[in-house]
Amino acid sequence: MGKSVKISVLHVILLCMTVIGLKNHVTILPPILEVGHRDGWLSVLLGAVIVLPWLFLLAFIAKSTDGQPLIKIIEEKNGKTIARIIKFIVVIEFFLFGAFTMIEMLQWVNTTFLPFTPMLVLFVLYFILCMMLAIYGLQAIMIANVLVLFVVIILGFFVAIANLRVKDYTLLLPILEKGMEPVLLATVFPMSGFLELGFLIFIQHHVKNRIKFKHFALMLLLLLGLTMGPLIGAIVEFGPDEASKQRYPAYEEWALVAIGEYINHLDFLSIYQWMTGAFVRIGFYLFLVTEILSIEQQSKKVWTYVAPPFAIICLSLMLVDQQVYLFLNNYLFLIFSCCLLVVLGIVIALLVWRKKGQRQEELHHADRGDHIK
Repeated sequence: MGKSVKISVLHVILLCMTVIGLKNHVTILPPILEVGHRDGWLSVLLGAVIVLPWLFLLAFIAKSTDGQPLIKIIEEKNGKTIARIIKFIVVIEFFLFGAFTMIEMLQWVNTTFLPFTPMLVLFVLYFILCMMLAIYGLQAIMIANVLVLFVVIILGFFVAIANLRVKDYTLLLPILEKGMEPVLLATVFPMSGFLELGFLIFIQHHVKNRIKFKHFALMLLLLLGLTMGPLIGAIVEFGPDEASKQRYPAYEEWALVAIGEYINHLDFLSIYQWMTGAFVRIGFYLFLVTEILSIEQQSKKVWTYVAPPFAIICLSLMLVDQQVYLFLNNYLFLIFSCCLLVVLGIVIALLVWRKKGQRQEELHHADRGDHIK
């Protein structure tokens, strides 16, 4: 995508539904159900309430960029060293987000649909596709997202309506059966997804109009719905005990879908939902890496500087024992990313809040001090 191409806030909202929605719809459900159990849905509501004030911080950062790349603003106000530290941290985080999504998706495909296909073969094919999407740029990502999201939304409503016959909402009761502690402990998992809204400020300079608080609030509301839907669905369809034991609750809900007496086994439709969502999510985060490294749409440099480290991280996760990987993916990484995103948001807000001339003034005083000595 050329630098002159601009996208609308609507495109950003739709991108959020796919990129972050996949995580909230799939990845965070098992730990929420395991820790929060029957009251896991309360932890999602609590997480959204906690994140809501944080959106003012994102709106402030977006306003402070004034249509300029965020890293450029940080460098101008704080110097190259600080900017490089932020770039390093953010790039590593983007690589990890993409890698964990890649491996989780491949493990799901390998476990449910292609058990006899080597995971390495699946990885190579999907790796090339995601790299190509990142190279083609943000405009290609937006077009791909709009095309796939429409069908994903239809399938989501379809599975929710089709399973009404097996839902028992009394399974949501009693509320707070084990007190507030499980709810509080599980809150970190939905928050780790909601806080990813902060990464949208890295594409603010590509957006025609500034992303305001009301836009962030709307995206949070959409993510809340995308999380609550399958979470409550798993509880009322399987019961809290069975749902908390499932690795892929959202997929298991598809196994219950039946149309009449003769049409069932429609769980193959979930392949489209998961693989297209992962495709857009991974491609977007890899694009952000190229954007921060200032090598967007430079095919040779992307394959040289982005592909190798991303492949190494993915292959390393593939070699990890499956139980260890589940602990890393479902708990350690979610908690770590939640804490990091909060700290990173506060630090970036302080860095962009600093006046542009403040750094030059400090350097001037330092030079005068050296001269006097």
